[in-house]
Amino acid sequence: MKHVADELLYRSSSDATSAFIDDPIMATARVCNAAFYETGIEALVGKRLVFFNAPRDWLLKAELLPPCNQQVVIEILEDVEGDKEIIAALTKLRDQGFTIALDDFVLTEETQPLLDLAHIIKLDVLSSVPSANQLEEYKRRGLVLLAEKVEDLDTFMQCVELGFTLFQGYFYAKPEVKAATVRRRANNRAAQLRLLAALQQPEPDFDALEHLIAQDAQLCLRILRLSNSAFYRRQMEISSIRQALLMLGFKQVRNLVTTLMLADNHPCNTLILPRALIRASMCEKIATSALKEGASTAFMVGILSMMDLLLDESLESLCEQLALTEEVKVAILYRQGQLGKILKLTIAYETAQLNGVNQKTVKQLNRYYFSSCEWANTVLDAVV
Repeated sequence: MKHVADELLYRSSSDATSAFIDDPIMATARVCNAAFYETGIEALVGKRLVFFNAPRDWLLKAELLPPCNQQVVIEILEDVEGDKEIIAALTKLRDQGFTIALDDFVLTEETQPLLDLAHIIKLDVLSSVPSANQLEEYKRRGLVLLAEKVEDLDTFMQCVELGFTLFQGYFYAKPEVKAATVRRRANNRAAQLRLLAALQQPEPDFDALEHLIAQDAQLCLRILRLSNSAFYRRQMEISSIRQALLMLGFKQVRNLVTTLMLADNHPCNTLILPRALIRASMCEKIATSALKEGASTAFMVGILSMMDLLLDESLESLCEQLALTEEVKVAILYRQGQLGKILKLTIAYETAQLNGVNQKTVKQLNRYYFSSCEWANTVLDAVV
């Protein structure tokens, strides 16, 4: 239940929902250029690993390989066989520090030599679970088992029992993931909601905020730790909640407190929270460009739109308890109004459903996304 890696995927256009690849080398080059050179791996994923699909011809040309070898996992596609050229190329890659993963691996006489050079083996558990003998063979070799296409919680739990330790699929992004580890901090739920409500007020009451935050010792410590991190540090060290409120400003503190509180509320939130932060940041950036005002409200609309997952409660109930403005409620619940349109556009970007959106707008959204990833990774590195 920790987010440890991401996989780079190629899409040929803004409205493509799956990969259509005519030229594998060209597709790989575009992905590499966008991720490793234009954006930078640290900005994109922070300290997490990046899984990178490499076709056969790419593996044979060392000069094309991405930088950051300690952070890149090279996926050997299922149509690559273990011939002499590939074995020699993979041996060099291992020597250079790259991690090797076998994607959608099927054990055959032709693919068996690849096992000697792999670190991770990715198995499609939706189509078919490998036999017990095969799993034991992989474990005996010291291979890390990664379950692909884990669509629901039941499949996830079955894979855990089989010895898988890495998991990839849609299950983490769905509400039912919350049931995987039913454990909450000993927080006062009512106090949490009072704090969230206080953070939504247009005119901040610093005395009330300081009092509410002070009731949670862990939250106090994390705010001070984050306030004094390299990303937020000012000319002097911040040693009190009041200093954090005054020096960082209400908007910044509101975002930080919301993030910290959600990160602590449930262990599964560390999987969902990055998506919520990136969504909120994108809403803020779009609002800044399109509306020229209301950017901080757009941020909260973005993050509140995922509160049903983060707090295990319906959006309707949370909107009532937080006493939100009608504009914010309509945006969150019905995707209406200016803020609702911004949220709807952001979600369309997330799900690759930008049908009809012009390329200029898509490029701008890409910039907002990469910038939001960088910010979210910085915050999460300090709080999770």
